[in-house]
Amino acid sequence: MEGPPRFECPLWCMLCRGGKAWLRQLCQGAGDVLRLPNSLLSAKLPQLCDIHQVPKVFQEDGITSGYRHPRSSALDCVLSSFQMTNETVNIWTHFLATWYFLWRFGMLWCSVDFVSESYNWPLLVYMLLICLYPFTSSCAHTFSTMSPEARHICFFFDYGAISLYSLGCAITYASYVMPNCWVNSWLHQHFVPFAVFNTLVCTGLSCYSRFLEMPFPRRSKILRTAAFVYPFIFDNIPLFHRLALCCEEDGCNPGEALSTHCCHLIFAFLTCFLFASHLPERLAPGRFDYIGHSHQLFHVCAVVGTHFQMEALLTDMTSRSAWMAANAAVPSLPGTVGALALGVALNLGIIAAFSAILLRAPRRRPASHDAKAEPSPELKEQ
Repeated sequence: MEGPPRFECPLWCMLCRGGKAWLRQLCQGAGDVLRLPNSLLSAKLPQLCDIHQVPKVFQEDGITSGYRHPRSSALDCVLSSFQMTNETVNIWTHFLATWYFLWRFGMLWCSVDFVSESYNWPLLVYMLLICLYPFTSSCAHTFSTMSPEARHICFFFDYGAISLYSLGCAITYASYVMPNCWVNSWLHQHFVPFAVFNTLVCTGLSCYSRFLEMPFPRRSKILRTAAFVYPFIFDNIPLFHRLALCCEEDGCNPGEALSTHCCHLIFAFLTCFLFASHLPERLAPGRFDYIGHSHQLFHVCAVVGTHFQMEALLTDMTSRSAWMAANAAVPSLPGTVGALALGVALNLGIIAAFSAILLRAPRRRPASHDAKAEPSPELKEQ
């Protein structure tokens, strides 16, 4: 027969030796710690505004409600991300996408030699930038209501991150996507330097467009759209040529890489269309204030398109590695990481210049910082 149960658990010994008081103190301390988040959660959520309660610079076409206070504190901005506003989905779509791309980057880091194998350096640059641009976008949408000046500066950084993402695309396309007949051509050799220049054009034009947003909204939208479309078209010239060659050949099998590239192009087109059209909220103002407006759909399409682009690049990198190693120059450190560092430095310089103009020359600030939009009495008290 089995003997009686033996209580050898350290907790039992502690209680038997008068450790109840110590355990009670430990639980009380843990309770104090656990009450800290409750005090934060009990903080009053920021009050929301209608479109007539915020200055013109904060207003969006077709969005009539769900605006945050135009002078929110940093804490209010963070709290508002857990509150249903017209920016909440914008914040979370790109914040969650950042973690997805970080997870994919981590998985690749375990299987790909990014340090000593130079053929993988373009992919390293690309993975860093597809993690950067959604994170920057999420931060820009989170803190854009601290002030009119903060709103512009937040989106200056957002535009800079998108511009650098286009540079990362160019670096990988030059290494993995370039058509066989263009390898070692003049365009191939100068593709990345042109892409660095394109980042300056993209960031400069998109930042400048914010100064035209109020007095010339149509011109501002055209200029900003062109600033993003131009580097996209340039980056995809090698891909367009490969697709054209495949269409010209009888019985051409596009393969997995080109098929996935086509999915990316479809979502890129949808992204551009949604950004430029402001549909569906323009057709039914007020119906899509919180869920379903064009900028939210724009974010989703951009992330899905980037996913397909990443998968296509990984397929091209693997399937073409032997041919590229035998016929093309090995990717260099200056042409990959060096180009990224130069692009970051130049784009930060452009952002700093526009921010200085914004803050030091009030007369040249984007119009309607002082646009009259009478806040409600409740907002005035805050």
